[in-house]
Amino acid sequence: MQVDEATVRRIARLARMRVSDEEAKGLEKELSGIFDWVKQLDEVDTSAVEPMTRVVDQKLTMRDDVVTDGEIADQVTANAPMSEDNFFVVPKVVE
Repeated sequence: MQVDEATVRRIARLARMRVSDEEAKGLEKELSGIFDWVKQLDEVDTSAVEPMTRVVDQKLTMRDDVVTDGEIADQVTANAPMSEDNFFVVPKVVE
């Protein structure tokens, strides 16, 4: 897959990164190479491979599903610009 400068700029904008013209030219080649490498993975036959989350088969330990507030509401809202009764206060955004 060939990546052009417009695509590099769009990716940089989405990643909230500032990219100079020189960096954009270099990133075109790098990203094209990465996408070509990822495309090679499509050639690997994985039809006989079962989906897994880890190499070693391991069952997740179960625990009781208990709802708590963590008992640290004061600490959670301590750095908030505005809070009231352990809730975050935010500006109204819907009319």
